[in-house]
Amino acid sequence: MRRFTTLSLTVLMVCLAAVAGMTFSVDADKKTLGVPTAELTAYTTLPAETAAVLSEVYERENKVRVNFVPMSSADILQEIKNDSVSDPTVVRTVDIVVADSKILREAAELNLFTPYTSETNDAVKDAFKDEHDRWIGIWYDPIIFCVNRDYMRSTVDLPDTWEKLSKAGNIRVGITDFLAADASANLMFQMIGNFGDVKTYEILSGLHPKVVQYAKFLSNPVRQAGMGEVDISVAVESETLRYMQNGYPLKIIYPADGTSRLLTGFGITTTDSAKNQVAAKFADWLLGDEAQLYLQTNGFYFVPTNPQTLAYKSFAGKNLRLFDDKQTFPYEQQRAFLDRWVKDVRLK
Repeated sequence: MRRFTTLSLTVLMVCLAAVAGMTFSVDADKKTLGVPTAELTAYTTLPAETAAVLSEVYERENKVRVNFVPMSSADILQEIKNDSVSDPTVVRTVDIVVADSKILREAAELNLFTPYTSETNDAVKDAFKDEHDRWIGIWYDPIIFCVNRDYMRSTVDLPDTWEKLSKAGNIRVGITDFLAADASANLMFQMIGNFGDVKTYEILSGLHPKVVQYAKFLSNPVRQAGMGEVDISVAVESETLRYMQNGYPLKIIYPADGTSRLLTGFGITTTDSAKNQVAAKFADWLLGDEAQLYLQTNGFYFVPTNPQTLAYKSFAGKNLRLFDDKQTFPYEQQRAFLDRWVKDVRLK
């Protein structure tokens, strides 16, 4: 039962500021960036705010403009399929994809990425990248238990597993609707992949009577726990850390029996040698401390996959037990799982 502390963030920022010479705030007065020496087009599933932080800072520091094009996972895959020519490894208009690992895996299997290896991405664990280096994970956002501190003081038996949470008595739970967010749906699918469908629906059925509200947004369960409207929430760690940094009385519990995560990574699509070098440099930058510093400065807290970074070492949850996410389910089966939850759990 640990958390990312304000002191850890402060130490990280001071260390990186000493190396970089100074830190920037994306919301500060903008200086003239000058004419970029190169440009990259990046298809992405990142929220616009996150992409804006990365693109503005990278252009300022490296004189390379990264034009992020926000798209859904399905649209990214379709676009790079359409953009490929007779040789499926050749893509003409997009240089790099920064997206969730599910779409990266699918694109890699279609040979739509150019393999890339460097000293930086070689440090990333095998669980967070493609075995042939066609895509590399950059950071991940795990699902955790977000606990109200007042509730912690009132009990000596805090649930630290999914089964204990489902069987806990006299407890109010917050959670995001499985139909409302990819991170929430991903939790169900990975639970099924690791626990099996019978145990998963038993856990979800046990949780249901305790749920105060099935939220539509990932931030709402965290806010509920912070305001004391629920005792414990099933939430993404990034939102929990953001609320904690803003002074909300919260504590993080990492599920001892494992949890899901959304993994974000990159895949290089360009085969042009000059563009490939520019894309590779940007990819390595995403894996470094500088990118994490700017993200955290602007309220985005993710667990880096690069164990050599100070940012990685400062996260207490970096060694949490993660579900095996190798088993994937086709879209039709995912819909069936969600429909079953609605029929057999939520509407009962």
